[in-house]
Amino acid sequence: MSKVERRVRSLVSEDGEMRDAIETVLDHATDGEVQWVEVRDEITSGQWGRLIEKEVLVDGETGFALADREAIEAGLTDDDDGSGGGGDTETPETTSWTKWDKLAALATVGAFVGYAVPPVRNVIAGAIDLVLGPLLEIVPFYVIIMVIALGTGLYSTLLRAGLMDMEKMSQYQDRMKEIQERRKDAKERDDQEALDAIQQEQMDAMGDQLGMFKEQFRPMVWIMFLTIPAFLWMFWVIGYRGSNAAYPAIAAQELVVPLAGTVTWDAGLVGPIQMWIVWYFLCSMAFTQLVQKSLNISMSPSSS
Repeated sequence: MSKVERRVRSLVSEDGEMRDAIETVLDHATDGEVQWVEVRDEITSGQWGRLIEKEVLVDGETGFALADREAIEAGLTDDDDGSGGGGDTETPETTSWTKWDKLAALATVGAFVGYAVPPVRNVIAGAIDLVLGPLLEIVPFYVIIMVIALGTGLYSTLLRAGLMDMEKMSQYQDRMKEIQERRKDAKERDDQEALDAIQQEQMDAMGDQLGMFKEQFRPMVWIMFLTIPAFLWMFWVIGYRGSNAAYPAIAAQELVVPLAGTVTWDAGLVGPIQMWIVWYFLCSMAFTQLVQKSLNISMSPSSS
């Protein structure tokens, strides 16, 4: 179901006279466009304004054009019971996970074990240290954390943009928004029968929440798959929760931070959360926002 069709259904459910107004506009828009002077004797200015507000009518070359004639007609022919669409609203099809997504999820779970099992952590961190270890003698540790944060911000943004279907996310949100609007209209009309039907539809639409979760979690699996090894390496370098630091000299390095004063990388800055973790998350949040703005990528689905 298109957005235009849903808007037409919503207009008709709110005001039964809107059906006649829309049909009048359709009759006069023989060439796809209609002007106010052509219909002002048959519909009110309020109805005309509602059609423009809901974007059933959009800007044309000489007047206002129909957003989608077929969708408008479908919105009039369906939902004749005045309940606002009932169960006819379509549920977006959930994106299926590929075998690679599942393998990445399995590998991510395995990498999580590294936080609790030293042998696993040593293997993963040792492999990463072959690449990042030499850098410790060239640049300060805080610079390496910034580079890691920049990398995670870049690929997390690209993975979310590439793997998360924003159109489907918008459909999920539009469907829930439409149900809420129809429920509000039914309450204002004191239409108990419509309220019962909408309540049942809301129960059926709870599956949308699971669909949205699956859409959001798919890129998250790949982000964690790439991030956990780098995070384990920093964990391994500094030491955490009683584990020995692989680079004690770096763990004991002093630096001055606002409010906290002089601290070391392994010092607990916020409760048990060490300084290196705080620095990483601050850099990660800043670089993620910078990447999104630079690439003009929006992480929020657009709703109608």
